[in-house]
Amino acid sequence: MTCTEAYKEHIMYSFNGFCIVVIRYAAINAWRDRNRRRQREISFEYLTEEKFYPLNTSDEALKSPYEQYPVTICGQTITLTNGELAAALLSLPEKKREVIYLYFFGNYTQREIGEIYGNGKSTVWHHLHSALQMLQEEMEVLLHGEP
Repeated sequence: MTCTEAYKEHIMYSFNGFCIVVIRYAAINAWRDRNRRRQREISFEYLTEEKFYPLNTSDEALKSPYEQYPVTICGQTITLTNGELAAALLSLPEKKREVIYLYFFGNYTQREIGEIYGNGKSTVWHHLHSALQMLQEEMEVLLHGEP
């Protein structure tokens, strides 16, 4: 079946008409969607003036919501967010504080800590264990007022 020139022209005009209708309705839908979105949106001016939410670029949002307690052990300053823990840690003897720092904050093994102090692994374990017991007792006193 061969297509005549008139039939090809009819198909082209029909397709062009279809495309125009589709584009027109797509534009109408986009316009309606944009208007609906505008009705739901709230401007920045409304937020800042009516609700008194100031827009700023200060470092307030970056600050920690917790109080910070710096503690210096082995020449390094660590920042704790628990004041009782910081006070209890500072109440320990210097060597026990250093062992706790090296083990928990410095990620040293018990064997490595023993090599630093010239002790064995079991001695370091004893220092850690007794230091943790002392910390627990001190924390109970600070939190509850009784041992």
